[in-house]
Amino acid sequence: MKAIIQEKYGSPDVLTLDDIEVPTPNEKEVLVRVRGASVHAGDWHLMRGTPFVIRLVFGGLFRPKVKVLGTDMAGEVEAIGSQVTQFQPGDAVFADLSTSGFGAFAEYVVVPETAIAPKPSNLNFEAAATVPVSGIAALQALRDQGQLQPGQQVLINGASGGVGSYAVQLAKAMGAEVTAVCSTSKLAMVRSLGADHLIDYRQEDPTQTGQQYDLIVDAAAYRSVTDYQPVLKPTGTYILVGGSSRQLFQTLLLSPWLTRRMHRSIKVLQSEPNRADLMELKRLIEAGQVKPEVDQSYPLSQVPQAIRQLEARQVKGKLAIVV
Repeated sequence: MKAIIQEKYGSPDVLTLDDIEVPTPNEKEVLVRVRGASVHAGDWHLMRGTPFVIRLVFGGLFRPKVKVLGTDMAGEVEAIGSQVTQFQPGDAVFADLSTSGFGAFAEYVVVPETAIAPKPSNLNFEAAATVPVSGIAALQALRDQGQLQPGQQVLINGASGGVGSYAVQLAKAMGAEVTAVCSTSKLAMVRSLGADHLIDYRQEDPTQTGQQYDLIVDAAAYRSVTDYQPVLKPTGTYILVGGSSRQLFQTLLLSPWLTRRMHRSIKVLQSEPNRADLMELKRLIEAGQVKPEVDQSYPLSQVPQAIRQLEARQVKGKLAIVV
């Protein structure tokens, strides 16, 4: 089968299209013929091996142990293990493979039965593959860590990105009043997702508006969390979802101290993929409350180009990979 292979850390130039053997599922696994995938920030961090903790978590201090990247996946069940009971060959499924060995940038991948869910019936494979990682992150940030309630006010920074575009829609589905922050060229797209208010950060500082929020979801954390203190209600919560490695580790290490200093709840999202949340996203998508925003699609051979575009932060929503 064809797959995008990585033998060393580095730029997208280290990724090559090659032939490898089709994997064989064990008794509790499913072999999926991949029909769609997607790229996100985790892919380029694994590709580059930065920050260095990535190498400690996933192995391979000097050379990557993960040879085939790719976390978002949608496809068709090709074969099942002897103890698999919930899926049959031909079933359309989707999954977040971040705790299942990765491997979506290939024609076939082996996945534990517990990691996959039926694909939303109203999405093609290409669109469905952009949902799992970003959709689960947005859902868990708002619902679990943010405890978002109907009528509350939420600020979403980085609203035009993968997580942000889902967060805007999910927050609206939960009954919140949504203020979305993005750049000038992406305002129209974010408005189409249902945001109540828009802030163009090139024209206005979202931390100096005078408005206060119950919840701030920062999916583009390139400034200090303390900058948001004036616009976070005394009982509010700030959740860092994505952004610079420096801000991520600073907030992760200092969150208890920052919580005491700011007298507000400061958290870093650590999303956990699971079938229940995939099923919830499937329900919302089929109900028309959430939709993927696919900026552009690439064939499998052009995964390196897709990652370059993502690293340049020029994407509206998600980039899909057609396998």
